Amino acid sequence: MSNHEFAFRSSGTYLNVERGERDTPYCIAGLAFDGAVTNRPGARLGPQAIRLASQMLCDATHPHFDTTPIGQLSDAGDLLLPNTGIGPMREALMPQALALLQKYHMIWLGGDHSVTLPLLRALNKIHGGPVAVVHFDAHCDTWTNHFGEPSGHGTWVYEAMEEGLLIPQASIQLGIRSSGERAAREYVNTVGGRVFTARELRGLESPAQLAPVLAEIRARMAAAGHPPVYMTLDIDCLDPAFAPGTGTPEPGGMTSAQVLSIIEELAELNWCGMDCVEVAPPYDHAELTSNAASTFVWTYLCARIAQQSKAEK
Repeated sequence: MSNHEFAFRSSGTYLNVERGERDTPYCIAGLAFDGAVTNRPGARLGPQAIRLASQMLCDATHPHFDTTPIGQLSDAGDLLLPNTGIGPMREALMPQALALLQKYHMIWLGGDHSVTLPLLRALNKIHGGPVAVVHFDAHCDTWTNHFGEPSGHGTWVYEAMEEGLLIPQASIQLGIRSSGERAAREYVNTVGGRVFTARELRGLESPAQLAPVLAEIRARMAAAGHPPVYMTLDIDCLDPAFAPGTGTPEPGGMTSAQVLSIIEELAELNWCGMDCVEVAPPYDHAELTSNAASTFVWTYLCARIAQQSKAEK
């Protein structure tokens, strides 16, 4: 088992593209690890479920961007990762992530949220410094320890800030609403970023309603010099009505339409990659969660392709 070949590694591909690294600008890879969850395990099965849900997208021509990722997308499969220890996982992930990031604009399918820290470390090496982040989540992930352990899926934001991997003033959190002490909930605000809580976002769904939120995000990125922006999307940012299949569901969350509006409207930012994490199929109903995740990834990809086409004209 030294090569970490586990039965739950994905057998299909996203949008049925040919498996393997090909000459394309964009690439999907799965991170089938859930060894750092604090409630219900199952996110290791997320990459497979997201890929399967993508089959319903057919030719994948996006109704807003009028483009498709097919022909511009590879699927490298799931990376070879141990699934029992967060340290060994991160050690194994880093060289594989770096190799892919040197060739592609990457979209990662989780897995639990502990995978994002090594991805940010890899991006730091690729870009030669910290990046901005747009972080969709029910949880702030800024705790200084993980139920007595030094690191986990709820500490990665704090660790990334401490390591200088993120630009504080260009760090955005959306949908935060879980229980937690004020120091953790307000951490990103305290270091100069911006937390848009789920309560603050209630009732704001269309682009017009979200205009003040979008304007502040754009202004922060402009003030930081339009740096590379990384999107990390924890599926539990959604209310459990839209995404029951996750390990730590939190009522009172965002809607699918809200998240799509934000991804679509911020298409012009200098995106450098995305992950979608914490999809746990054992708790899903009617594939609601995996379908949402697949659609978010597809929308992100089509937004990038549309912007690239626009820039080339």
